[in-house]
Amino acid sequence: MLAEASIDSPTYHCAAVAVSSSTAWAVSKREFLTRLAQNPTLALALIRHFAHELQNARFHAEILSMKTVAERLDAWIAWRGALPSKGQWVRLAAELGVSPESLYREIAKRN
Repeated sequence: MLAEASIDSPTYHCAAVAVSSSTAWAVSKREFLTRLAQNPTLALALIRHFAHELQNARFHAEILSMKTVAERLDAWIAWRGALPSKGQWVRLAAELGVSPESLYREIAKRN
């Protein structure tokens, strides 16, 4: 879902970047709010989506407060279950707020 922060705003203030091949559908704000009002299942799905996004934001803030790469990586793995594939490590480093090199060194220590 894109632009959820604009649901309760008089102006559209969101942007997105597709990092892989993607498809997007545009729905007017009026139509979206009408569909939510008419469909409790859709409204509940949206609430669940927002709750999940809030959990992720809190988790990310918590990780960034940790001092070491090891602590950040341990917390990330505890939350997500396992390291992503090697091709995703640069993205993981950015998410952890560390350099790719420091993340690679920490991963190498564990292998």
